[in-house]
Amino acid sequence: MAISSYKTEIDSVNHTFKSTLKDFFELTKARLAISVVFSSIAGYLIAAETYDTSIVLLLVIGGYCMVGASNSFNQIIEKDLDVLMDRTRNRPIPSGRVSVSTAFIISVFLTLVGIVILYKINPKTALFGAISIFVYACVYTPLKTKTPLSVFVGAFPGAIPFMLGWVAATNSLGIEAWFLFAIQFFWQFPHFWALGWMLHEDYKKAGINMLPTKKKDKATALQTVLYTIWMIMISVFPVSGLTGDLHLSVFSAILIGIIGLVMLYFSVNLYNKMTTDSAKSLFAASVICLTLVQIVYVIDKIYIWS
Repeated sequence: MAISSYKTEIDSVNHTFKSTLKDFFELTKARLAISVVFSSIAGYLIAAETYDTSIVLLLVIGGYCMVGASNSFNQIIEKDLDVLMDRTRNRPIPSGRVSVSTAFIISVFLTLVGIVILYKINPKTALFGAISIFVYACVYTPLKTKTPLSVFVGAFPGAIPFMLGWVAATNSLGIEAWFLFAIQFFWQFPHFWALGWMLHEDYKKAGINMLPTKKKDKATALQTVLYTIWMIMISVFPVSGLTGDLHLSVFSAILIGIIGLVMLYFSVNLYNKMTTDSAKSLFAASVICLTLVQIVYVIDKIYIWS
């Protein structure tokens, strides 16, 4: 009986631990945080002359902390809105699994730890990490229920990670870092408008409208096409040799151009069909395309310019 009781206690502890860990990952939006950290690492690999694994590790941990803090603060602020939407009502805070006070402590802890860790890389990296949290939580999040321009505001902290990797490697903020910023900045518009299109009805329940015209119309779809084109142009521009130490070979520029055209195809498809399914396809394509563009940049740096 004693052994059976002990085993039951162990199982209960394991279940509690797994549930707590699951709630933490949901609160910090682990999948999103990992993709953001990937962008930072890509930026670092593109910039660094020699690779320092300790800096990469600091960037991974510090980056996750900063993104996790932003997402946690976001869920605290939007707790009453999340209850209204199907996709968010089971999040840790609105479901009651995590209290607001606990989430706030986690958010503050992650912020402080993230800033300290990124500061160990260099002060500029910590500064931009802190700016991204502030803009995301204090400007972008409150604006979501007030104006579709929130997407424009949110694109700034969303574009920082790719640039952050360059700053971490070089401790400088030149034209190269700003071009990496611009790639991810313009990418976010078709990405988030596709999301806004997919979830338009659910967002309406909470008074959120992410679409530029506030409607699923041709004007919104056209803007996704235009911003995709601008993203492609910026992504291949370093082949010109006019972006300082940020280089791109002709072959890689062609490859990135093809990747961009795939994303453009899905943007045009949304414009032509105006359906939720076409928006879902664009959203998925945007995630894959950005990842591939970053990978091509890294491979180009390692095998052609190193």
